[in-house]
Amino acid sequence: MTLEIVGHILRQAQELGTIRWIYFEGGEPFLYYAALLKGVQEAAHMGFQVGVVSNGYWATAEDDALESLRPLAGLIQDLSISSDLYHWDEKLSGQAAFASAAAGRLGIPVGLISIAPVEATEVTAAAGQLPEAESGVMVRGRATEKLVGRAARHPWYHMAQCPYEDLQEPGRLHVDPFGNLHICQGISIGNLFSSSLSQISETYNGAQHPITGPLLEGGPAELIRRYSLTPEESYVDACHLCYEARQALRGRFPEILAPAQMYGVS
Repeated sequence: MTLEIVGHILRQAQELGTIRWIYFEGGEPFLYYAALLKGVQEAAHMGFQVGVVSNGYWATAEDDALESLRPLAGLIQDLSISSDLYHWDEKLSGQAAFASAAAGRLGIPVGLISIAPVEATEVTAAAGQLPEAESGVMVRGRATEKLVGRAARHPWYHMAQCPYEDLQEPGRLHVDPFGNLHICQGISIGNLFSSSLSQISETYNGAQHPITGPLLEGGPAELIRRYSLTPEESYVDACHLCYEARQALRGRFPEILAPAQMYGVS
């Protein structure tokens, strides 16, 4: 995501007037540190609350982490560090500990994102920013390839609602480098390079959208019924069924179920 694209997105968010927070996420945003820093500076200058989500790979020692975070001090109101067995060899990595300590020294609010093993039975089902506890895996994207064989499955027709996202009045949206505006990763409700954020917000109707409409009516199971798909007997969770259904529908809705990278196609 270039600085030109970042600036375009921030101006659209400012024009809409109802967005309070801007998060820089990935992948890993610290891989593009110069663009991250400039984007954070611009977002803060515009009056947004700013957050950054990272796996903390750059925090190889506390003093090193301090230098990486120092330019962000006073500009970001949340630093979320991922640390669990899907990111590192231990639940609390040394990198997460160094990043947290450095953030504390600089007065940057910091929290940990920790995802429980897919085999776990007692975990928190989280929406939005994850709570300060282990949260369950959302089985979509790479998780459908690597994790479904390790988790219990349930009948597809029981998955009659989307448990994580408000698809009618969303409290958060994601933007990718191609301008796609995601109400959930991989479900686009418009493109900021062809329409303004204000126009998309004014015209979006969840019930009439080809993908969110069925999801609002009856969850991922309704996607199966509405488009006469042939499901397997069981899936790990609603995200798993929804992702697989959308994979099957990409040929029908290429501009909505985008970009291809969200579905494992480079």
